[in-house]
Amino acid sequence: MSLHSVQSARPAASDTSAAVQVHNLTKTYGSGAEPVTALAGVDATFVRGTFTAVMGPSGSGKSTLLQTAAGLDRPTSGQVLVGGSELSKLSETKLTKLRRSKIGFVFQAFNLIGALTVEENILLPLRLSGVKADRAWLSEVVARVGLTERLKHRPAQLSGGQQQRVAIARALAMRPEVIFCDEPTGALDTQTAAEVLTLLRSVVDATGQTVIMVTHDPVAASYADRVVLLADGRIVRDLPQPGADKIAELLASLGRRLVAQEG
Repeated sequence: MSLHSVQSARPAASDTSAAVQVHNLTKTYGSGAEPVTALAGVDATFVRGTFTAVMGPSGSGKSTLLQTAAGLDRPTSGQVLVGGSELSKLSETKLTKLRRSKIGFVFQAFNLIGALTVEENILLPLRLSGVKADRAWLSEVVARVGLTERLKHRPAQLSGGQQQRVAIARALAMRPEVIFCDEPTGALDTQTAAEVLTLLRSVVDATGQTVIMVTHDPVAASYADRVVLLADGRIVRDLPQPGADKIAELLASLGRRLVAQEG
């Protein structure tokens, strides 16, 4: 599987290998004497058909990177391209349409609608977009996430792991170019988390989807092809899968370095 590290060159919309590109991405909150810089000039390319884990200490900018790359938040400056479309050039209406058609989301809070069945929750993005469901594809998705016998159930009747599978199926329903995951296993026990991560891994391997996952867990990150490590709003390491032990060692080393700097 092809792995690309951080790219320093200006991203090109014609780069068909890239699902997501960010160039010189900055995000600053507040103004006046003490603004907070969450991202400080990030450059990265996320290649189609790969699984990337984004990690870093609290306040490192990893969730901000995910939110800006997914079009959920506007950067202060810089470029974000999803499938070749530069998000800063899109109106809010067009940005919403792009998110619905090209981007899937999976969060720690499952964000399911309790009044809807599993099937209705999965179909919701299609209904909001006015797109006719591809029943063959949906059947495949539901089978892959192991929910064929649960379609008429409501979220309250499911375990946490099953609810997260519904969220993943919902994210896949539109055949998005990229799936963004923000701590998708944070609320799950170890065994259920492993099942969800195996499912995300299979989404990449079986259908060529692109997954970008923010996580604090070295074991979760070990399911990815690549680990991007942030600190102080910058990428400090970008490396092919190093394994859970090495990831934990890198995080600990970074934590010690930051503490020493603060001291």
